[in-house]
Amino acid sequence: MSHPLLTVEIRYEQDVVLARRRARQLAEFLGLETQDQIRLATAVSEIARNAFQYAGGGTAQFELLREPAPAIMARVSDRGPGVAALRAILDGRYESPTGMGLGIVGARRLVDEFDIRTAPGEGTTVVLVKRLERDGPPLTPGMIADLGRRLAQRSGDDPLAEIEARNQELLRTLNELQLRQAEVERLNRELAETNRGVVALYAELDERAAELNRVSELKSRFLSNISHELRTPLNSILNVSRLLLDRIDGPLTAEQARQVMLVRGGAESLLEIVNDLLDIARIEAGKTVVRPTEFSVADLFAALRGMFRPLLASDAVELIFGATDGLPLLVSDEGKISQILRNLVANAIKFTERGSVRVSAECAGDGAVAFLVADTGIGVAPEDHESIFEEFAQLETPLQRTAGGTGLGLPLSRRLAGLLGGSLTVRSTPGAGSTFTLLLPIRYDGALSEGASVRSAVQHA
Repeated sequence: MSHPLLTVEIRYEQDVVLARRRARQLAEFLGLETQDQIRLATAVSEIARNAFQYAGGGTAQFELLREPAPAIMARVSDRGPGVAALRAILDGRYESPTGMGLGIVGARRLVDEFDIRTAPGEGTTVVLVKRLERDGPPLTPGMIADLGRRLAQRSGDDPLAEIEARNQELLRTLNELQLRQAEVERLNRELAETNRGVVALYAELDERAAELNRVSELKSRFLSNISHELRTPLNSILNVSRLLLDRIDGPLTAEQARQVMLVRGGAESLLEIVNDLLDIARIEAGKTVVRPTEFSVADLFAALRGMFRPLLASDAVELIFGATDGLPLLVSDEGKISQILRNLVANAIKFTERGSVRVSAECAGDGAVAFLVADTGIGVAPEDHESIFEEFAQLETPLQRTAGGTGLGLPLSRRLAGLLGGSLTVRSTPGAGSTFTLLLPIRYDGALSEGASVRSAVQHA
């Protein structure tokens, strides 16, 4: 037996945020734990966004199930073209440059029951069910009517209040992530202390190594899952803040606009951290796919030049790209190489107050090419050359405190270099600048790259 509670029409992008808010409120009123509230709201938001993006809109209907067990059911329907590759999406075999299918797969993981029905030209209906863990008296018609009244009283919620609530969720989740990371570090320290005393006890060493692998796998899975759950509320914050700054719901005072810009800036910074964490987790889990294509270094440099020209804040730092004459065409993953160089150039600009940042490339022999990013910045002490490639590692310098950062760019770049069969090293002297060298094979070889990646991970672990 089910009782209809409310329906949200999805006609505009802000309706996706409204559907998420209603799902969260229902879960809260019915006694779900905070994490289960977030999971249900995130799943509804993902499917509602698909309906808006791919079908032009739809409806999100919420019902209360009483049998066989109490549960919240959300039914998101649209009259769009349907999902042609549904089986491949559910099996994890579908790849799309637009991200289509990620919302379906992610939403299915976040709820207790999931059902999707689609047909070409007849639209799509997705049913999401989250069971209620109730120890109190059974739900009565009076309680259900009272729930409807409470929802009606919340119909005028301020979008800024929703943004503040999402920020609180993010802070709580990030705090939990830090606690989990501290627990992993504690386990790693225990392992290191144990290994020093068991030189002759190979059996115990093997047991500890297996435990470390299990912890690493759990950490990667946790990072991947939590990053997925963080991205949706962050995107909601960015979308709502954009709507507010576009004055769609009315004018803002100068102070209100400044505050919304602060919210948006914080959300963008958090989204960058989440994306870096997700990239690292995917590499650790072996789920990062290398897509080699043929391209020239000249085209790669041209794209980077256009990207960074607007970011140079003053004429005190000059960005120079070297000549590319005589360099062969590369067959590798251009996107990942560009990501590595973007991180290196951004770091060089951040830690160079005056002078230049020079990007160049040269043949290195044995079928390899070397990319060099040299700056005239503050430099790095020899004892810190390896520590800067550790996750979340940051050197204590005045520029570091001013420029900020997460300590994930260089570790991610070195992992991507290993994935492509290459390496990333640094030469630097304090006060005399730094030169980062990215060494890559001219032609990517999957089998060779996998071995090189493993050796790189062992050398730099």
